[in-house]
Amino acid sequence: MIADLPDFELEAYFSRWQGSMTHSFTASEAETMTVGELLALAGEPLEALAEVDLGYRSSAGSPSLRSEIAATYGQVGAGGVLTFAGAQEGLFWTLAELLRGGGHAVVTVPNYQSMESLPLSSPAEVTGLPLWRGSGADLRWELDLDRLEDMLRPDTRVVAVNFPNNPTGYLPGEATFRTLAAMCEERGIYLVSDEVYRGVEIDPADTLPQVADLSPLGVSINVMSKSFGLPGVRVGWVASQDTALLARLEGRKHYTSICNPGPSEYLATLALRHADQIHERVRGLIASNVELAADFFAEFGDLVAFESPRGGSVSFPRYLGTDGVETFVRRSVEEAGVMMLPASVYQSRLAPTPLDRFRLGFGRVGVPAAIRALRSHLNGEDRLSA
Repeated sequence: MIADLPDFELEAYFSRWQGSMTHSFTASEAETMTVGELLALAGEPLEALAEVDLGYRSSAGSPSLRSEIAATYGQVGAGGVLTFAGAQEGLFWTLAELLRGGGHAVVTVPNYQSMESLPLSSPAEVTGLPLWRGSGADLRWELDLDRLEDMLRPDTRVVAVNFPNNPTGYLPGEATFRTLAAMCEERGIYLVSDEVYRGVEIDPADTLPQVADLSPLGVSINVMSKSFGLPGVRVGWVASQDTALLARLEGRKHYTSICNPGPSEYLATLALRHADQIHERVRGLIASNVELAADFFAEFGDLVAFESPRGGSVSFPRYLGTDGVETFVRRSVEEAGVMMLPASVYQSRLAPTPLDRFRLGFGRVGVPAAIRALRSHLNGEDRLSA
């Protein structure tokens, strides 16, 4: 699972342009907090953090942290939770373990690159499931279960999905999602679900159930980084009713992070106890920024067909200008300091993803400033209409 991993396109793009960026209009995580702000929210004194020891911790995660995570599920107890150093480590070892013997996997496209690069580096054969129909102005995001069913094989071991989806902000309906879980369970297929954007849907009624609750073969992956806005805590987890799988994953973890830092587990536990307040704040921020962005791009309707996220904090609108999306995004960061991600970052080896798109992020307080800078940039140059 390690030898043939390609460059991580998203991280490489950030590394290339970070020095030119003044405003991020593409950040995937929610606005963060300081340690002091989180402690204040939880009603904890700073001295409480000072008392956390810096020794080795339980590899599975502290009992209090696992209990708080388990409380977010209906069918999973603390024994069905294994913590990791972020979601990336959990995703890495989950896919490595489930596909180490080969077989077949289906992965949704577009995706966070790990979700396809890791299976492609395994002995398994991998098929991409496009999350859209049509092209150009007629493109519609969708999870087509009939298309998935045609892809499944007797040796299919894993279906890997990411909802709310990065980069599109797409979210299937709950009935479709439940049918997906049942379809996989009936065939003995693990459903690996990256759920890191769950909890900040603008309409809470759109929030999907977690697959670890829907099926004994459901594997939910989540993290403090995205919907909580706490990437610096570096705490993620895998939840499943399959505790034998989690025991094997814990053995794999012994080769990487071994355990999470005590201060990180303490802060993550506090944040989980106050998840409703944190998510309410983030949800309001996303809704406000989406409204601002919709109004802004309406001014430039010849350049951008705006799309708001149905779930999560990102969306993938279509660029209409004749200069092309790569030029638009490059000039925006070079000339205005506004960072956005072009579709090329999300190109897949499994299916030809739409090339006329770019990723926006709505979870940060700096979005209004990014919009102001982008407006000045677009108003100050000769533009070719679509």
